[in-house]
Amino acid sequence: DGPVNAQVNGRPVELYRGATVADVVGRYGADESGRGVAVAVNGEVVARSAWPSMEIVEGDRIEVLGAIGGG
Repeated sequence: DGPVNAQVNGRPVELYRGATVADVVGRYGADESGRGVAVAVNGEVVARSAWPSMEIVEGDRIEVLGAIGGG
């Protein structure tokens, strides 16, 4: 099948069919390990333990948010 059209941080992207949240974090997150990163799909926070098994489907809106240090 063809690619899956989704949004990552508000920008349209094409992902391969079967791509998971972990794949998106690896591609768009700052740190491949996911440390300091939170992910929401369609407004729902996704637990890190679910990233490898949660597939992205057509129309999903994914937000990859990195923690910002400061103080």
